[in-house]
Amino acid sequence: MSRFWYVIDNIESYICRALLATFVCLLFLQILSREIFSYSFSWIEELSVYMFVWFVFFGASYAARMSAHNRVTFQFKMFSPRMVKYVEAVADLFWLFFNIYFIWLATDFVFNRMNKFWKSQTLGIEMKWVYMVLPIAFTLMTLRILQVNYKRLIKGDEMKDPDAIDLDDFKTDKTD
Repeated sequence: MSRFWYVIDNIESYICRALLATFVCLLFLQILSREIFSYSFSWIEELSVYMFVWFVFFGASYAARMSAHNRVTFQFKMFSPRMVKYVEAVADLFWLFFNIYFIWLATDFVFNRMNKFWKSQTLGIEMKWVYMVLPIAFTLMTLRILQVNYKRLIKGDEMKDPDAIDLDDFKTDKTD
């Protein structure tokens, strides 16, 4: 069961890896077919664009999970470290309200307002399947914001800065 929760906790990472690997391979295949065979697959470029868009949105959700979104932080130098946690939580509360409103708008657009006959140019799939990433990714992002704030404010865990490099992880001498 712990393996299941580990996969769920890292689902965005797995989705991003799969999307990135797939669209890079597809684009490489497209380049090879153009250069070697002078033939182009029109559907590869369109599918790659859609996969890249999905990659970006799931990547944003993964960044929310890692507490790695860009923030303006110069004003935090005026506050104590304890106060910074609560100011960030208030900022995240605004972010949550935006996400919830956007989820509602995106769900309404995808399921109620989108014309059934809107299809992608070369793939021929309904565009609602492409736009489905909006409510899915913003729901995941909302859950991740709640998760990060729960860990930070309730459990008292300190979130590791993903940009900080731990030099102990990059030891050159493996004879320990």
